[in-house]
Amino acid sequence: MPASIGRVFFSKGVIIPFLKFRMLRHGYLHSPVYWRDIDRDGLKGIWITTDETKEPDIIVYYCHVSYLGGGFSMGSSHFYLEFLLAWVTLLREEGFHNPALFALEYTLVPDAVYPTQLQQTIAGYNHVLSIVGNPSRVCVGGDSAGATLILSLLLHLGNMTDYDQHLPGYATLISPWVTLVSPKNRDTASDYLNADSLHLYARQYVGSKISLNDPIASPGHCTDIDWWQRAMPSNGLSILFGGEEVFGPDTLDLIAMLEKTGAFIDVREERGSIHAWPVARLFLGDSKAERQKGLAEIVEVIHERMG
Repeated sequence: MPASIGRVFFSKGVIIPFLKFRMLRHGYLHSPVYWRDIDRDGLKGIWITTDETKEPDIIVYYCHVSYLGGGFSMGSSHFYLEFLLAWVTLLREEGFHNPALFALEYTLVPDAVYPTQLQQTIAGYNHVLSIVGNPSRVCVGGDSAGATLILSLLLHLGNMTDYDQHLPGYATLISPWVTLVSPKNRDTASDYLNADSLHLYARQYVGSKISLNDPIASPGHCTDIDWWQRAMPSNGLSILFGGEEVFGPDTLDLIAMLEKTGAFIDVREERGSIHAWPVARLFLGDSKAERQKGLAEIVEVIHERMG
């Protein structure tokens, strides 16, 4: 899909009516969870909370991407709204009293290139910390290119002299785009991603001033175990990916690297599944259990590690 068309398809004006239609099908006239747009001081995103009048006991900080393989060039947090609302609802059902979530809206390529998106990711994280105070109550997460930004954020934090004062409590990575341009990215019969298109998006994202081998821009190039140890969230992280996806080999390499840090690493490989399967299933699953399978697994381990 051309990025110009994708931007329209994933925009708020298209997505919100579609979301309302899906809610009506399930008997909801209004969203059962409160949400609002954030747009101030250059920071954009969506804020979701159970009770706006109370301080959250956990905040999920999420970076999105288009699950149709749009790289950094198309997608919006509004496209993920149903997925994110369900995430907050399941956190409440799992036992958190007032879970909240902030989904970052970062500048797409080619309107801006790296490091703009990383700087916005850092600003979004600082915004979340200003609300919750204690970083151990924050779970950072993202899918595909959004997960790349989360890995970049963690490496950035691990580079700080007082890194242990800033690290989140947990991280959830869905089908991370580990290495932006990799010979291990190979098309599969099942996955909708295309390696050549992804490499084009990657070069557009990095631009002309940064190397594609930069370890913060392309975290798969970071092979420094000590750096990864400093970057690990205090309670570890989860990685979910599909067994048939283009990024599979690089994801397995990342898992092997992170396991050397001694941190808690929860791995969920869904056999026979495609890229970002927890997001895709929410829209395509036949039953409620099938639609929420990935999210239920995510929430369960978050509660185990942060509850």
